[in-house]
Amino acid sequence: MSVPGTGALTQVGRLATLSWEVLRAIFKRPFQFREWIQQCWFFASVTILPTALVAIPFGAVIALQLGSLTQQIGAQSFTGAASALAIVQQASPLITALLVAGAGGSAVCADIGARKIREEIDAMEVLGVNPIQRLIVPRVLAAIVVSVLLNGLVSVVGVLGGYFFNVVMQGGTPGAYLASFNALAQVPDLWISEIKALLYGFVAGVVAAFRGLNPAGGPKGVGDAVNQAVVITFLLLFLINVVLTAIYLRIVPPKAM
Repeated sequence: MSVPGTGALTQVGRLATLSWEVLRAIFKRPFQFREWIQQCWFFASVTILPTALVAIPFGAVIALQLGSLTQQIGAQSFTGAASALAIVQQASPLITALLVAGAGGSAVCADIGARKIREEIDAMEVLGVNPIQRLIVPRVLAAIVVSVLLNGLVSVVGVLGGYFFNVVMQGGTPGAYLASFNALAQVPDLWISEIKALLYGFVAGVVAAFRGLNPAGGPKGVGDAVNQAVVITFLLLFLINVVLTAIYLRIVPPKAM
């Protein structure tokens, strides 16, 4: 008789084990450089346009909402800093990770799952080829690299979108918007954003690979695994975001005016 909850703990342990195996296999040779380049191109091709299109309205919503709030409390001069910091620290990594997990991660999970049910993974193991080093590592590294690069793109597009909507739509002052951003923003804000994007990309890649390696069986099992991978990734991303934000706000002091 199994103890209730042990199944979930077993899955968590297997996921942690796969994460450790991926980290170890990254430094092993030979490195699948061509596969990594192909996966980077695939992740970028399916995420660049949706990411940019999502970043513009997201930055606009943040700028409009904060602009309205700062007008109510008489702090219009801080609209630029508040909106830009919200976009850089919180919105950019999450938007990037959600699209990388939803678009790229689901495709990776489907690909690995299809290989698993066709017994290609088992055949590779019989031939002495490590499937983690051959298939998983290039995909996880591609998710990390594309997440970090897209995070910068979302930050720029989001800040520009927020600037446009605050200055043009709400009649804000361009000088005040930029001055408040320069007064309150600091370099660690960008670093924590990139660190979040890196971790989000790693989690998205590992979870997609884990669910792909463990489908329920048959094509329907692969489809269910894809759905589960996206949902699990989203939940882990928001949990990691809370933890990293709390640690960052505790360690890095705010910039003095």
